[in-house]
Amino acid sequence: MCGIWALFGSDECLSVQCLSAMKIAHRGPDAFRFENVNGFTNCCFGFHRLAVVDQLYGMQPIRVKKFPYLWLCYNGEIYNFKQLQKQFGFEYQTLVDGEVILHLYNRGGIEQTASMLDGVFAFILLDTANRKVFLARDTYGVRPLFKVLTDDGFLGVCSEAKGLINLKHSTSLCPKVEPFLPGHYEVLDLKPSGKVASVELVKFHSYKDEPLHVACDTVETLPSGSFDLETVKSNIRILFENAVRKRLMAHRRIGCLLSGGLDSSLVAAVLLKLIKEININYPLQTFAIGMENSPDLLAARKVAAHIGSEHHEVIFNSEEGIQAIEEVIFSLETYDITTVRASIGMYLVSKYIRKKTDSVVIFSGEGSDELTQGYIYFHKAPSPEEAAEESERLLKELYLFDVLRADRTTAAHGLELRVPFLDHRFTSYYLSLPAELRIPKNGIEKYLLRQSFEDSNLLPKEILWRPKEAFSDGIASVKKSWFSILQDYIDQQVDDLLLEKAAEKYPFNPPKTKESYYYRQIFEKHYSGQSSWLPHYWMPRWVKATDPSARTLKHYKSATQE
Repeated sequence: MCGIWALFGSDECLSVQCLSAMKIAHRGPDAFRFENVNGFTNCCFGFHRLAVVDQLYGMQPIRVKKFPYLWLCYNGEIYNFKQLQKQFGFEYQTLVDGEVILHLYNRGGIEQTASMLDGVFAFILLDTANRKVFLARDTYGVRPLFKVLTDDGFLGVCSEAKGLINLKHSTSLCPKVEPFLPGHYEVLDLKPSGKVASVELVKFHSYKDEPLHVACDTVETLPSGSFDLETVKSNIRILFENAVRKRLMAHRRIGCLLSGGLDSSLVAAVLLKLIKEININYPLQTFAIGMENSPDLLAARKVAAHIGSEHHEVIFNSEEGIQAIEEVIFSLETYDITTVRASIGMYLVSKYIRKKTDSVVIFSGEGSDELTQGYIYFHKAPSPEEAAEESERLLKELYLFDVLRADRTTAAHGLELRVPFLDHRFTSYYLSLPAELRIPKNGIEKYLLRQSFEDSNLLPKEILWRPKEAFSDGIASVKKSWFSILQDYIDQQVDDLLLEKAAEKYPFNPPKTKESYYYRQIFEKHYSGQSSWLPHYWMPRWVKATDPSARTLKHYKSATQE
């Protein structure tokens, strides 16, 4: 996990512009480099490093003797760099996984490069010999990337929007900053003036398609075309374990977030099993957050005892949660209601991990709800086909919601997140299964995933079959949910009259509740006029919902209500 930043064709002094690069310093607390591009005095790279792989030669932009005309700034992890080296005979000069991008590009161009990378990434590749700039981002947008491109060809690129919004440019006071689309690469011509012109934006991978890099995967070819239930369950186990195994690549200590729900518990259990197999010489640290005696804390304690992790509990009170709201919204760069709500616990637990432990590479269960139809409203899906379509829509928009939350809350504290449920091969296989296999069954969501691990003894049965908690209930004390605590506090902060006139003040995505109005006010304070970063609020489908919380749905029953 790092922070990348680059400018091409800046009219303003670079020493002034580079102050913007410092806005993302939290993403790379270990080192910083600012480098001009030879022959282009108005082009430069900025890089904040979190040293996870190759502590000696990992600074960026990466340049190697073999390709002196290539400059690479990337944020991510390429899990198959050794397999690609073996397959194509690449001669690496460093131990940095991202070096493979230079070799792939030299061998087959940008399309092959992006398609063959098994991992999470956002990168800027400059080819001065052919006067090209390339931008690319992984399939689900696990690693963030934003860009600004003016009419006259000034380009700014950054891991977070906050590194671009204050850039100075002669022809535009506020150039439009927008997220770079996941699963795409862009080709731009670099002019002698340092300015650029966009040539094409190409979608290189759709999550339903088996990725090209399967050809050099470590897992043998799986039985295909057979949807026999036992075969399907076996394939799910094999591919999920493989997804966790490949993500063990790190020179820093590995830890795992553990809410006690199905997803994080499965990740933690498989992770601990594999750590033992490869003889990593430290105990796995797991981290749970909640208010005193919250359902999540109790469930996570049970899982940690079962798998034998070194377990940490972070207990927060309502005042600490409320005080964190503004810094959370600043980190997130969104005002989406459920994203802000769910980010507060994750932000506070990440803060604890950074201050109190030496774990840096943090595994988490993001992506499972979208992939395996884990949200409670999936019980209301009119048909298996519509449920499958909704699952795909959610995956497509992950970069706006859960993946955004997971990246920003951890990156704010210099941690690197790993999300095995979003492994390309695992997700494409799961999505290839018949729609009726993937829907909730017997009143239980993620039925197929639970069934697949039923006989593995990885988790206690009551955890494997634990119903989904709304995040606001899971981390709250038994007495009062986090949802209710927030409502009570915000009710005092936002006047009824302000809410009545909300649509006049904020015509785009107008707030409908006091809570959404409160978040929007804070967002506009830091990112005025940038409301289009969020195309729409996250809301459940097939139900008449005015709030995104699961606790407002009829099917929902929290531990506090039982």
